[in-house]
Amino acid sequence: MEPEYPYAINPDVMFAGLQRVDVPALDAGVTHVWFNQALCRINDCEVCLGVFKGGTFHWHKHDEEDEFFFVLEGRFTIETEGESVTLTRHQGYLVPRGVLHRTSAPEPATVLMTGAASTAHARDDTWT
Repeated sequence: MEPEYPYAINPDVMFAGLQRVDVPALDAGVTHVWFNQALCRINDCEVCLGVFKGGTFHWHKHDEEDEFFFVLEGRFTIETEGESVTLTRHQGYLVPRGVLHRTSAPEPATVLMTGAASTAHARDDTWT
């Protein structure tokens, strides 16, 4: 049985091509503490919006996919087994495939996440 986590993860892509994506409007409508919405697909990749009001995501890894995080607003921390990196506005970080990691928001943060459309956290993650 998979554990319950207090996340709102929406894997259904919200925007097709030739549509405006208004991040501040999406951000303003979020009521969850930890929110992840698939915005669009670019070839075999997916761009997701994370709106994090605080808290920590569980430890996990993606065996076949890299994951890139880019902070639009706030502070966002990515921990691996070897280091902890805190990103601020307009900073990014790539977590290579197979690396155990978890993320946290020490303060509210809005983050773009890009990875393969098959990335597990957007579908049926292997909870580690």
